[in-house]
Amino acid sequence: MRVSPDHAIRSFSCRLTISSPPFGRWPFTPCPITTGPRSSCLRLPSAAPGDPRAWAQAVFDIRAMPRWVLALLSLRQVVVKLIGVPPADRHVFDVNEVCGNEALISADDRHLDFRCGVGVDTEQRLLWITTVVRLKGWRGRVYFAPVALLHQPVTRSMARAAIRRRTSGTHPARP
Repeated sequence: MRVSPDHAIRSFSCRLTISSPPFGRWPFTPCPITTGPRSSCLRLPSAAPGDPRAWAQAVFDIRAMPRWVLALLSLRQVVVKLIGVPPADRHVFDVNEVCGNEALISADDRHLDFRCGVGVDTEQRLLWITTVVRLKGWRGRVYFAPVALLHQPVTRSMARAAIRRRTSGTHPARP
């Protein structure tokens, strides 16, 4: 999805308004956007539940991520040490806030600040995942270069897996 220039970032409790499609507003703390918003939108089956916290938890559930995504995350935990970035905490993708039909995940670290909005539009049957990253210094730029290449396929794969699990009633089997 292309994000139009009329988006505005205000405060943590305000929203980054996405004008098209008319789905909603995304919560982000104020910061210069150095990577630009990246969004994925997937169609939900008609009977899909509408709880944004549950969807965010399902998308970022480490026990149920596609194996290739888990392999990349494991590789990340090792490689980041080479540039002086600490490995990610196991709670890095925990939901920080829910506002209406959106869940916010945020994490600030030495090399970047990360914001993710997970929204559910039950009328249009859409699941939205939008991320914004503010890079900090050379570590952030070095870290995010390969991440930027894989961001979209990783996010979409995680969302598709979550949709399959949540609409089929299956739950993660891996520890």
